[in-house]
Amino acid sequence: MTDPLVARLFELMHQVEGYIYPNEIEVHWSILVVVYPYLTGLVAGAFILASLVKVFNVTEVQSVYRLSLLTALAFLLVAPLPLLLHLGHPERSFEIFLNPNFTSAMAMFGFVYAWYLMVVLILELWFTYRKDMILWVREEKPPMKWIHQIISLFSRDLSDRALAFDRKAVKGITIIGIPSAFLLHGYVGFIFGSVKANPWWSSVLMPIVFLFSAIVSGIALVIFLYMVITPMRGERIDMKTLDKMSSYLFYAVIVDFSLELLDFIHRLYQSEESIKILSTMVMNKLFISLVVIQVLLGMLVPLTLMIAVRLLKVQEELRKLLYFVAVILIQLGIFATRWNVVIGGQMFSKSFKGLTAYKMEITGIEGLLVSLVLLILPFVILAILLKIFPAWSPRGKEVVGEAVH
Repeated sequence: MTDPLVARLFELMHQVEGYIYPNEIEVHWSILVVVYPYLTGLVAGAFILASLVKVFNVTEVQSVYRLSLLTALAFLLVAPLPLLLHLGHPERSFEIFLNPNFTSAMAMFGFVYAWYLMVVLILELWFTYRKDMILWVREEKPPMKWIHQIISLFSRDLSDRALAFDRKAVKGITIIGIPSAFLLHGYVGFIFGSVKANPWWSSVLMPIVFLFSAIVSGIALVIFLYMVITPMRGERIDMKTLDKMSSYLFYAVIVDFSLELLDFIHRLYQSEESIKILSTMVMNKLFISLVVIQVLLGMLVPLTLMIAVRLLKVQEELRKLLYFVAVILIQLGIFATRWNVVIGGQMFSKSFKGLTAYKMEITGIEGLLVSLVLLILPFVILAILLKIFPAWSPRGKEVVGEAVH
């Protein structure tokens, strides 16, 4: 009978091109590690869009402020799950809090995550909804009445002084939250960029590229949700809001594309010994995911669509369609970006003489089905959050915010 380990070794060897060390045959960071930075990027981008209202007084996107916050919270709740499942022993995750290692960038994620969840998002949501929850409790019936009473901590103060404090607290927390959002996702790029032994990752631009791609994906996600949820509620899409969000998305895509192009030119200019194997990997192993999906479909086509909207007098319905197609393609492109960084960085040997391949499982903890569940779960959580914290009033008008204060 053939030894299963030997059979597995022969199976992996069929994926190898050129010379590669035995311990490099198998890709250890699977699709779960791809899903993780993708989810955290959506969190950071959605929060940055929300900050435009409270910090920069962009009143055109006031109607999506609460939706952006709830979206950030829903995706943040799921963000650590891919890493926990990948580690295999999620019960050990508490060790990073009990025995903190401040010199480990990966260990510090727990503290960054806890800070962003507890101090930034939850506090900002609480102060944003405190007044509304007090008013809802007066009209609601159990169990929703009990839920809002508990969440509001049985608060009843609606005085001008209390409401003024709520507004100041929200603005202050948002100001703190902006660098926190940068830290939350920028540190992911920092981890990859710090691996000097891997030329595909070792770049000083990696944290910045990760950050701006996160802003792009988060804004695109909120636009997608706004365009889907608003018609479901029987309301018309506000084109001023949609155009304003799309304009910020347009500028973010341009910056992101410029940074990625700069990183590519810098690698070519350096022309280190790894450039040959990296070029081979891009043209062979990553051609579809990088050239076709990430660059062409995920970047150039959306840019072309948004430029067409800005230059041509496009009718409202066609403009909506172009925006919708653009944000879908952008999400596809950003996910491909994460795939190319995480998986691509493990495909070439340390000798720069060979390439391996990643064969994704369908079932199992590290498989495709689990990853799809993790990608769908935030939308389920968001639906629940919207039931508890409506982003719009029952009459269909957006809940009045305090952006002008």
